[in-house]
Amino acid sequence: QVQLVESGGGLVQAGGSLRLSCAASGSIFSINVMGWYRQAPEKQRESVANITSGGSRNYAGSVWGRFTISRDNAKNTVYLQMNSLKPEDTAVYYCHVIATSREFPTWGNYWGQGTQVTVSS
Repeated sequence: QVQLVESGGGLVQAGGSLRLSCAASGSIFSINVMGWYRQAPEKQRESVANITSGGSRNYAGSVWGRFTISRDNAKNTVYLQMNSLKPEDTAVYYCHVIATSREFPTWGNYWGQGTQVTVSS
């Protein structure tokens, strides 16, 4: 199995910064894509950013130029540096990985428990 533990959420004023971290653990064979989704109240979950094992990055248009995703493959950890935060960035942020494990040797989707990010105006 693959477990994901997120950290780094909190309350920040508009224009401020936060850094989210997500560490994957368990009987992991390989991790392909690592990324972040978010869900605001009464809205659908949306992709924020992701990064492949080769380092290719994708960002939602709404965060382009403000957020930066990175990963440490040795630590099975993905980071999301969020700068110039806006009130509309307020949401629960979920870590997501596509990985294989000893128990499940085919690619599977795994989710973190979510961390709240609140940006005040």
